[in-house]
Amino acid sequence: QVQLVESGGGLVQAGGSLRLSCAASGRFVSSYAMGWFRRAPGKEREVVASINWSGGNTFYADSVKGRFFITRDNTKNMVNLQMNSLKSEDTAVYYCAARRSSPSTAARPIAEYNSWGQGTQVTVSS
Repeated sequence: QVQLVESGGGLVQAGGSLRLSCAASGRFVSSYAMGWFRRAPGKEREVVASINWSGGNTFYADSVKGRFFITRDNTKNMVNLQMNSLKSEDTAVYYCAARRSSPSTAARPIAEYNSWGQGTQVTVSS
């Protein structure tokens, strides 16, 4: 089992940037694929971005392509999400998640993620 702790959320004006970090601990963490998800008020949880175990394969939701960037540092067991040009519709609770299945692939269904962080709030004011 992997333990995940997110940080870096907060309040930012539209057009601004935030960097979310996810600290992972547990056995074989670097062999897991990782993802960032979000849940906006009244909406389902959705994928934002994901990355395979090596960092060489990434996936982005259409709504964040070109604005958000996911990276990982396996020497520090960290996964980061750089969020630029933030919009009010990016307001949500952001979650980090880990997946053991298909670790070489970035894009997989949300149901395959078996470890979740507690979430961090991101609020973008317009």
